[in-house]
Amino acid sequence: MENKIKSLLNEVTAFTAKTKQDLETFRLKYISRKGALGDLFEELKQIPAEQKKQAGKILNELKQAAEGKFAELTQLLESSAQTTTDIDLTLPSVPNKVGNLHPLTLTKYRIIEIFERLGFNVADGPEIEDDWHNFSALNFPPDHPAREMQDTFFIEKTNKEGGDVLLRTHTSNVQIRLLEKQKPPVRAIMPGRVYRNEAISARAHCFFHQVEGLYVDRNVSFADLKQTLFHFAKEMYGKDIKLRLRPSFFPFTEPSAEIDVTCLICKGEGCVVCKRSGWVEIAGAGMVHPNVLRNCGIDPEEFTGFAFGMGIERVTQLRYQVNDLRLYSENDIRFLRQFHTEGTT
Repeated sequence: MENKIKSLLNEVTAFTAKTKQDLETFRLKYISRKGALGDLFEELKQIPAEQKKQAGKILNELKQAAEGKFAELTQLLESSAQTTTDIDLTLPSVPNKVGNLHPLTLTKYRIIEIFERLGFNVADGPEIEDDWHNFSALNFPPDHPAREMQDTFFIEKTNKEGGDVLLRTHTSNVQIRLLEKQKPPVRAIMPGRVYRNEAISARAHCFFHQVEGLYVDRNVSFADLKQTLFHFAKEMYGKDIKLRLRPSFFPFTEPSAEIDVTCLICKGEGCVVCKRSGWVEIAGAGMVHPNVLRNCGIDPEEFTGFAFGMGIERVTQLRYQVNDLRLYSENDIRFLRQFHTEGTT
């Protein structure tokens, strides 16, 4: 038995491994339970007692040598793998790919830039709102359809302190909060995300983004509103853009109008986006209703103002000629890579 152990010790010492397969062969042959060491330990049980001590000693030496050899071979293979490379260092380097802003973000920044040049500040407010700031203060009657469950995401009904709690349906809530804290003159825009319980389609979504504007001061007229929006349209879409105002109705403005621009997708010839009319609505606007001013503690006999609201998705749709609003929220990298910070038109 001692001769067999010495022979195996010589094999273990001389063994070399160039691949992981060689290393696995060593493990199975020598140190696994069914390997040579395992067989020798079973054989040790059968030899006479007076020989066990000497045989057991050299067998343990063999076991230690085999385990040490296995660890040594493993370390050599790992260090060899770290130093070898299949990279061709003569190839040109691949430049780092820089990310870009989302198209809605690019459009929002452009809108803010245009109105800041006109003296508008940027204001923000909560997306979870109470009934007063989202509806009542804006002159919505108690039975208005917008208050119904099919149009609004309610979080808590009939809250004792401030009425219903809901996800805001427009950023007009920021106008109320601003007028409650700041007395005229007030000139600000309010970009933000809003929520409405609508079916998702190419033209609508259950959440989207708005920018609303407010200007309250003495002697503010409808002509100021018209020229402000006309200036915005030219800055956003170019000097050749045409603008039209259609009479409309909103609880918080009187008189009210909807703002259309010529469809940039079909150039006014008629397409699916503009419903074959050649015009696309981009905003609703009007003079601030006297009741809204009174609700905020402002005398409508002394101050007047105008307000407008536009969907950033719709503005972006015309700006980049996107025909499906769902693309904005699907996070398809192929779609998003088309937009860059430079070239804002």
